[in-house]
Amino acid sequence: MYTNNLQLRYADTLHNYDVYPKVVQAGKSSAITIAPRGHHAAFKQESYRLSVHPFDEGSPWYYPEYNNDFVFDAAPDADGCIRFSFEFFGCQQFYIRLNADKFKLQVSVFCVEDDLVGRYPFRGDLHLHSNYSDGRQAPAMVAANYRKTGYDFLAITDHHRYAPSLEAIAAYQDVPIELCLVPGEEVHPPQDETHKSDPHIIHFGGLHSINDMMEDADEHFATVEAYMETLDIPACFVGFERYYFASCHWVFSEIRKAGGLGVFCHPYWISDVLQIPPRLVNKLMQHLPFDAFEVLGGESYEEQNNFQTVQYYEDRAKGRNYAIVGSTDSHNSVNSRDSHVCCTLAFAQANERESLIHAIRDGYSVAVDTMDEMPRFVGELRLVRYACFLLKEFFPLHDELCFEEGRAMHDYACGVPGAKETLEFLSGRMAKQREKYFQFVMRNA
Repeated sequence: MYTNNLQLRYADTLHNYDVYPKVVQAGKSSAITIAPRGHHAAFKQESYRLSVHPFDEGSPWYYPEYNNDFVFDAAPDADGCIRFSFEFFGCQQFYIRLNADKFKLQVSVFCVEDDLVGRYPFRGDLHLHSNYSDGRQAPAMVAANYRKTGYDFLAITDHHRYAPSLEAIAAYQDVPIELCLVPGEEVHPPQDETHKSDPHIIHFGGLHSINDMMEDADEHFATVEAYMETLDIPACFVGFERYYFASCHWVFSEIRKAGGLGVFCHPYWISDVLQIPPRLVNKLMQHLPFDAFEVLGGESYEEQNNFQTVQYYEDRAKGRNYAIVGSTDSHNSVNSRDSHVCCTLAFAQANERESLIHAIRDGYSVAVDTMDEMPRFVGELRLVRYACFLLKEFFPLHDELCFEEGRAMHDYACGVPGAKETLEFLSGRMAKQREKYFQFVMRNA
């Protein structure tokens, strides 16, 4: 049986102490609470030495001239909690240390600057399959299984099919859930009998199907031929490559018209050979017709994601900046390594379709590779640092609530009596958790 690697990282301090808020705003005084979880963790001494250490300012022993060592006296309040106020600064992690006699404790908070204030981390998957294409489970089951493992949003993106994603949404339309299900599909433009390796494009969140617009292949070929005249197509592209280049542009354009996010997915997928010639990948990267690049794309062999990661960082060095996502491309949502190999962390204002699309398109996302025990992050450095903190200090607590809702969703989809009432009882807990751990939620409430 496969276990989600992220669920293994539940540090002892999270079991023993609750620290809130965990995310604070730079330049604002923040009131921090450290609460024991159980009498075994109680603060039993009258006074403690409390020190705050910014992650970026170096050790106070080696860099005494820096702003790196803040020391206070702290005492437990009547309810057993230790509280203090501090004005955090920069976009960085802070260690908070408590010392007294033989007692030592280290906990952490993270400070964000203005553009991340009001943006909350949501884990999602933009590319996965149900039994309507080459997956194994029904759409409602896939949604429930992903929720159990800590996902906040997803789209069922079956090959050539938009309807399965709508089925997943409809399955839970009469109950309150905090998993955001959005429409989606994997788009495959028609092609002639000579060329079987078609483009794979993810349509995430649009309000109508792009595949349905291409049911008449002859009509689609004519549309793309006309569209070619509007593009600056490299002279080296002839025949199918010329068509591929133009059809990709056309599909991404239509996805945007539908209100969705167009994702250029797994160009380094290996099926005996590379699915797409690198010269074509490079031309698409130069023209950037897509909204996001699937930099981590699901397969459990190393080459695909490594090649795509190198592509991303080389493009950034060339001044090509584009949004990135990580997706599982899974075909089995239970007892399968494939359903946990990658994910996206989107920093959005709300866990809903438009907000998620805008956040990813605007570059507020990190791709996470969980193929091995230790996760690997791809993205902008400051967001990666933030994501590292969240995976250790926030998501283990978040995932516990997700598991309970996912179990109830599964029961509801299977018709188990009482499941609806359970979902109604659980509703709202994720929002309350964000209010507790993200300081700016409480300030703006």
